Amino acid sequence: MEEKQVLLTMSRSHKLEKRYVDRAMIILHSDEGKSLDQIIELTGKSRPVISKWRKRFHKYRIEGLKDAKRSGKPKTITPEQKAMVVEKACTKPEGGYTNWSQQHIADEVGISQSKVFQILKRADLNPHKIEYWCGKIRDPEFEQKMVNIVGLYMSPPGNAIVICVDEKTQIQALDRTQPELPLRTGNPRRQTVTYKRNGTVSLIAALAVHTGEVTAKTIESNNAENFLKFLERLNRKYRNKKLHIIADNLSIHKQKDVKEWLKGKRKIQLHFTPTYSSWLNQVEIWFNILTKDVVKGGIWNSSSQLADQLMEYVKTYNKTRAKPFQWTYTREPLTIS
Repeated sequence: MEEKQVLLTMSRSHKLEKRYVDRAMIILHSDEGKSLDQIIELTGKSRPVISKWRKRFHKYRIEGLKDAKRSGKPKTITPEQKAMVVEKACTKPEGGYTNWSQQHIADEVGISQSKVFQILKRADLNPHKIEYWCGKIRDPEFEQKMVNIVGLYMSPPGNAIVICVDEKTQIQALDRTQPELPLRTGNPRRQTVTYKRNGTVSLIAALAVHTGEVTAKTIESNNAENFLKFLERLNRKYRNKKLHIIADNLSIHKQKDVKEWLKGKRKIQLHFTPTYSSWLNQVEIWFNILTKDVVKGGIWNSSSQLADQLMEYVKTYNKTRAKPFQWTYTREPLTIS
């Protein structure tokens, strides 16, 4: 009676897999005295299938309705091979290789690439990926320098100009090997992937933080001499103003000739961003705008043509778009973990 109750429960179950429900129904119909042909009609199963489960139930009872254990192929991956896969993924390959591929590991260990994938996935290893991190110690004066620069942005001294200065170097004057195809309905601008280089241009620029005006000059090389000449230009342009100039820690910004010149200029004070924190320099925002508006997708047949376009853009920007960058972060201060 208990066995029949189990079969009834199985036949009415909505959670059990259908094959087990069908097997229970076959046995229940048999128990009711139905013929083989009747059971075929009621269950839709073939004669061999019905005979199989009736015999299995007669021999093993309820346990006989479960799937029989399959012998299958023996495991072909040994613990030693698994360990070898992990070891190779975590060490540098020989033979001039820098990185392992899954197929390379598979060939070395003597198993399939799919098995290597499974082993590495279980071990949470990704030999094809590289993450980068800054390996040097954070500037010990970061907070002091950061507060100083942000203070100049938020509350500049009276009768003073706050200027952000930096260089954008190695802007390539690229030309395409075939003429550009113009934008059309359904098609973007199209350029050949092949190109030719027509030299490079470097640009030094200064952003007046509280007006948005940009002062810029193309330079042949990024060195202390050109940086000093640009400081002299800013000194002449803002003759009657005290200048607070923000720059990064590039060595040319601290070269001895620059320091000597600054000693005689009481109205000019240089402020350096913390190490690895040039993002505090607002002229980097303008360089990003310049890249999107001018450099990306540009075509030039000479470096002088590129230089002329850069300077034309600066003039246009000052006439039509120059304005201070506005703070947009309004939530709680970010914490540094």
